[in-house]
Formats: sequence, C-alpha cells, structure tokens
Amino acid sequence: RNNETATAKAIVQSLKENSINNEELGMYWKEWDQKGYWWYQAPIESQSLMIEAFSEIDKDPKTIGDLKTWLLKNKQTNNWKTTKATADACYALLLNGNDWISTEKTVSIKLGNTIISDNDGKEAGTGYFKKRIEGEKIKPKMGNITVTVSSDGKSASSASSLGDQEPSWGSVYWQYFEDLDKITVAETPLKLSKKLFIEKNSDNGPVLVPVNDGDELHIGDKIKVRVELRVDRHMEYVHMKDMRASCMEPVNVLSGYKFQDGLGYYESTKDVSTNFFFDQLNKGTYVFEYPMFITHAGNFSNGVTTIQCMYAPEFTAHSEGVRVKVGQ
Repeated sequence: RNNETATAKAIVQSLKENSINNEELGMYWKEWDQKGYWWYQAPIESQSLMIEAFSEIDKDPKTIGDLKTWLLKNKQTNNWKTTKATADACYALLLNGNDWISTEKTVSIKLGNTIISDNDGKEAGTGYFKKRIEGEKIKPKMGNITVTVSSDGKSASSASSLGDQEPSWGSVYWQYFEDLDKITVAETPLKLSKKLFIEKNSDNGPVLVPVNDGDELHIGDKIKVRVELRVDRHMEYVHMKDMRASCMEPVNVLSGYKFQDGLGYYESTKDVSTNFFFDQLNKGTYVFEYPMFITHAGNFSNGVTTIQCMYAPEFTAHSEGVRVKVGQ
C-alpha cells in the first residue's frame, strides 16, 4: 500500500517458505497450533489477515484457496470463540480468490459398478445429499470409491488440488453389528490404542507386564489400563468412552476435573465404562492410565474404547476388542 512492492513480495515469499501445506487442511503456519489467550495467539484472525495480504500481494488463486481451506477445516472441528474472529473469517472467505458459492456443482460417486448422483434430493444452498444402501446390497468391490465433481461443465477428480477447484466434503461409513471382542481398529484423524498391563511388585519397585492374548489373569491382580490417543488437528468438545470387563473394578470411582501434560478433561466413572470429556483437544499424542482390580473369575469381553468429536461427529474412532480370561 506504500508502494514498497519488492519488500512486500519478499515477505510473502518468506511466509510461503515457512508455511505448512496439507492436501486436506490447506495452507497454514505452525504458530497456529499454539492456541492460547494472549493477543498474539489468535489463529483465526491471523489466518484471515494472511488471506488479505496474499490477495493484495501474491494474487495466486491456488494459494488463496488453500488459505481459505484451512479456515473452513478449522471451523469443522472448532468453535470460533469471538465475534471478532468470526467477522474476520467471513470477510476473508468472501474477499478474493475463486468464488466458491457462485457455481452449482454436480457430484458423482462410483462405488464399484454402482453410480450415485446428487440429482435427486439435493439440499438447496449447501448441496447436501445422502444415500443409504441396505446391507444385503453391499458388495466387496464397492470399497473401490471414485468421486467426480463437475462445475460449469468442467470436471475434476477428487485428487485435484483444493486450490484449483471449489472444495467439497463427504463421507462413507459402514454400520453393522459385531461381538465386542471381534471388533478391529478403526481410525480417522483420531486414532486410539488400548493395552492392559498387570502391575507387579519387584525389588526395583512396581513393574508393568503386558497382558497378551490367551494370558490367564487371577482374582486380586492389579490391572492398569493404558489408552493412547493421537489426533492430527485441534478439536473441541470431544468424548472418549473406555469400556471395561465386568470382572474389573476401578480404583477411582469419583468423578472430577483433571489436568495432565497440558490437557484438561473431566473424568467420569460409570458401571461399565470410564468417560473422558475434553473441552479442547490440541494436536498431539496423549496417554491415559488408571488402575483396576480383578474381582471374580470367568471369561469376559473387555469391550472397546471409542472417541468422537461432538462438534463434528464424522470424526470418530475405536480400538480393537479383546477377551479377558480370569482363573481362580
């Protein structure tokens, strides 16, 4: 704006070189991951300012599209806390680059040999549509999925860059019933791993011995549950439910708010599970542990650990199911 064009372009080039580019999340900077309450820890306002700067200096539609993509993907799993952040984001999204809301898109989904189009029942404005397929009509080859989006007569496959085409989102899920101990791992940007350990005393103090398939436990054994959670983006309003075998009694039966390793959460113990509620879950890896005692013998299903973002329910995951054998 002060006609220092060379300096402005050099700054923008430096910003590009220090940015993070993700096929799904778009273009952003690592500083945005450090959320906080200080005036300079404002990722939404900062990203909006970047869009404004790139619109005036760089003017590359693909770069601007990638910057806008991060804003939208952030809104998918996070609440924009202030009216200032919301106003800045809306201004940035409507400012420049490709006009994502002016064109009508047609989506075609191919599941094996089955083709699904949005011609029937498409919601006005958002373009949302949903197709339900009965279980007896599901074939293995339908796992090969191809999505084609066409706009104004132009067609682009789902692999195209989000900056070149208006972004579209969708999901495919398979719903079925299964025994708890036969469930296999399923993950999204959320990933869970659950392990059981026997805590034994030794000359060097307590040691943890992993519980493997087929191992026989005994009444009175002290079991420590370890749940590892990995998340690749910031999320808010997340619920994790850790089920347990009916032969195990947790030591901690009081519900309350806890804080560990920079993560605050509310822990609530129920009859068949321990629940964790997260107001804010930042990107990273987290480990949760709590002790239990085995109270009676038998063959039990230990259930699974499930997690879901209540703000964006499409982000859900669960661990695998195992059986627990307890001898006299």
